[in-house]
Amino acid sequence: MIRVTRVVTAAAAVVALAAATPGLAHALPAAGSAPAATGGSSDGRLPAGWEFTGAGDGRQLVWTSRERVPMGDARVEFYAGDRLVGRPAADPDGRTFRLRLDGARVGDPADLRVLAGGRRLDAAAPVPGGQSQSLPGLEAAARAERLPANPVDPGVPGHYRTAKGEYALPGVRLPGFKAPVEMRGVVVGPVDAPGKRPVALFLHGRHGTCYKPGGGENDVTGDWPCKPGTLPIPSHLGYLKDQQLLASQGYVTVSISANGINGQDWAAEDGGAQARSSLVRLHLAHWADWAAKRSTAPAAVRATDPADLSRVMLVGHSRGGEGVNRAAMDSLYTPPADQDGYHGKVRWTIRGNVLIGPTIFGQNPVPDVPSMTILPGCDGDVSDLQGQIVADGTRGISRGTALHSSVYVVGANHNFFNSEWTPGLAKAPAQDDFFSDQGAVDPVCSPGKKPRLTAAQQHTAGAAYVAAAARLFVAGDDTVRPLLDGTGRRAPSAGPARVLTSAVGGNRSPFVVPGPDRTTVSGTGVRLCGQTDPNASRACLRRDKPGQSPHFAGWEAGPEPERQAVALKWTAPGAAAIVRPSRPASLAAAEDLALRLFVPPNTSGTRLDVAVTDAAGKRADLGRITVDGLPGSDRTSSYWAKEVRVPLTAAKRAGLDLKNIASLRLTPRSRAGQAWLMDAWGWRPGTPQVLPAPLPRVDIGRLTVKEGDSGVRTYRVPVTVTGPARSAGRVRYYVPTADGNGFTGKTVAVRPGTRTIDVKVDVRGNERWGHGFSRDLVVKALSGAVVGSHRGGVTAENDDPMPTVKVTPVADKVTEGKALTWRVTLSEAADEQIYSQFELLPVTRGAELSTMDVDKAWLKGFWGDVQSPERPLSKVVDGASVPVEITPGKTSVDITIPTAKDGKAESAELVRGRLAWYDENWQPHYAPTVTGTVRDAS
Repeated sequence: MIRVTRVVTAAAAVVALAAATPGLAHALPAAGSAPAATGGSSDGRLPAGWEFTGAGDGRQLVWTSRERVPMGDARVEFYAGDRLVGRPAADPDGRTFRLRLDGARVGDPADLRVLAGGRRLDAAAPVPGGQSQSLPGLEAAARAERLPANPVDPGVPGHYRTAKGEYALPGVRLPGFKAPVEMRGVVVGPVDAPGKRPVALFLHGRHGTCYKPGGGENDVTGDWPCKPGTLPIPSHLGYLKDQQLLASQGYVTVSISANGINGQDWAAEDGGAQARSSLVRLHLAHWADWAAKRSTAPAAVRATDPADLSRVMLVGHSRGGEGVNRAAMDSLYTPPADQDGYHGKVRWTIRGNVLIGPTIFGQNPVPDVPSMTILPGCDGDVSDLQGQIVADGTRGISRGTALHSSVYVVGANHNFFNSEWTPGLAKAPAQDDFFSDQGAVDPVCSPGKKPRLTAAQQHTAGAAYVAAAARLFVAGDDTVRPLLDGTGRRAPSAGPARVLTSAVGGNRSPFVVPGPDRTTVSGTGVRLCGQTDPNASRACLRRDKPGQSPHFAGWEAGPEPERQAVALKWTAPGAAAIVRPSRPASLAAAEDLALRLFVPPNTSGTRLDVAVTDAAGKRADLGRITVDGLPGSDRTSSYWAKEVRVPLTAAKRAGLDLKNIASLRLTPRSRAGQAWLMDAWGWRPGTPQVLPAPLPRVDIGRLTVKEGDSGVRTYRVPVTVTGPARSAGRVRYYVPTADGNGFTGKTVAVRPGTRTIDVKVDVRGNERWGHGFSRDLVVKALSGAVVGSHRGGVTAENDDPMPTVKVTPVADKVTEGKALTWRVTLSEAADEQIYSQFELLPVTRGAELSTMDVDKAWLKGFWGDVQSPERPLSKVVDGASVPVEITPGKTSVDITIPTAKDGKAESAELVRGRLAWYDENWQPHYAPTVTGTVRDAS
């Protein structure tokens, strides 16, 4: 049994301008429009920009940014050290973020951090030019030798004529979203190609939804639908260059709009992944209808050659990447009907996925659909490059025949793959996402630095590699595989872009995949390390060191003992590191040994001798590899594993038993250095046919029940297992610890016939008003299974009436220097903080109290240095209000406005206000307006 903790179940009153979804602690709506004041707490002194509000179960952790945080694909997260505290909700100002703590203590407040995609938001921005303007080794890393050209270049335009058009269908309603989502697409396809043509569908990511024509960045919103005077941002038009290239080569392409999801996904537990999957499949269903009866298709579709839905590639950017990953999974393994917006048959076949700077919040990649993931080296949004998990997360899950390629584009940012997110090209305001909002100068990624690509160079390179994936995954042309699978070739059409690749799956056989039960190591300076271990002595990379690794992108729960690598560190050459898999592996069918490993950024010339030993102890030296680091700074994820290969010729010549290779030996030949081995494989050329395995699918739902007035009721978390499983799979589920400061995990087998995983929750009722109870569950596949919805739980709704609220004057007529005071009284104590604010209203008759008539420190605490120029108090900011915290267990609180003596003879001055508070559905209620009078002290 696991106990429940108090949480907020919804935050409908907030328009989240930055990523925010329900988390381990939960987001709440704004208590007021004023910026939060910084202050201390019982937990110790808080860093600048932070404060605690409320008490007990109603306590909040609030952070206020110096600048507006633009809406993006990464989720804003609060951390205490390496522990995820939760995902806050954004106030409408885009600067203030509030997180419900549910009674949990944060720990040392000095260790608080705000991250978005691994990027630190609350650290002081470097002074422009003050960041180290040159890093040791950076110049050499930036001018690395170009790779040899691939004989076949998929980025060269084809010879087919093309047509372009758009369609708009009635909007659709998706589970959990209040407003309908648009069904719009821009079509570019060939007009004279023979037969039916393969299809490429593009899905953009999470960007601003609406803009004011002629306005600036502050006029971009996350509304849906768009308010009068604003227009939808046409993010779906941002891939026309990619579409045109594919269309000229014979592909029918469509790029679809998803603003309706972006404007509402802050309330989705998975960040909108299932909704985006539903949207993709709803479009594909229409295309299947139009293919069957072409006369019913929109004009834009009829203007191109007919589509072949048996050959489909999906292309997703950022959260669109996670969306198309889920769409491919849902096309193979049916999702639960109550979570999905598409309930028809699957009349298409997904041949491959392209994911551009994707999120993968659930870390649940579909293993049996080939994929190519583009990792932008200067990504300022999904900065941790968590999309690497699309490849890494498939290891050991299924048969391993699907190729999963990682394409690291040095100098590319997140936004410029979409022309509608690119300044100078976009209709709406756009920006360079790489930390442009901080004004910092980065030696690697700031515009004008040598590794950095221009917008045109970046989009050209992206289009070339999207075309490469189409040619390999859909057309089955193996001549382009060396561009994607770590062979080390470049596409000349990608221009000056430096593009590096590695891969898992395909024609590889596993040799070393580090893990506690799979690998042992020996030798000086070698150890198994935890990719996400918060313990610095066990971690692969220390948090206090600059930079990070895409391979080590964190998840929301842990620890994860399976995620390990082999760390090597040496001070002199010659000390061998021995790595042994749990049982001998076969390399008999392989031509080469492929290793994925990385060295620190901006290093060069790291040399390692590679040898293998068979089960009989016979050893063969395979050769020497040289590995250079990527260009990187403290704000990039440049610890990325390149693929290097050595022939197995020497092992065959030496007569090793290649069916029983027992160990890998890596011997440093450089004077000193570090390296991290991700894995090692037997490799041979070719691309095998992919046959999806009949895997069980696990989905977590959310059960909503009534709290009850007394006693304890036991409920089961709704976990469904579906699919024709023929063998047992394994998943691990995590539940928060009782104190809310960590997780406990349990590995369970999912056997044929399994239809649920039994997780029980106790709910204790009472008769006091509160927002409700919740207990969350998260799950991840380990082997032989897939996970769709990775998060859910049990929520107990409040069933007690809210206390009545009354406002009475205590001192509403005072002389200068005294405090105006009103008392807020509840009819009874509540279990939750009642969020309220005292709204300052313009005075209708007489003189209004001004910013010069109130206590300067009080004024600054809410709104900063705003005393001058003098103006009426109700106009200090738009919608001025004072937060009023009615904490759990209390029945009253005072509203005070301390006044100041100004030494001037003047008539009485007035202040008007009214108390507004929110119920459990975050609907506002209002007390009658009150008036305070301040008379001259003379």
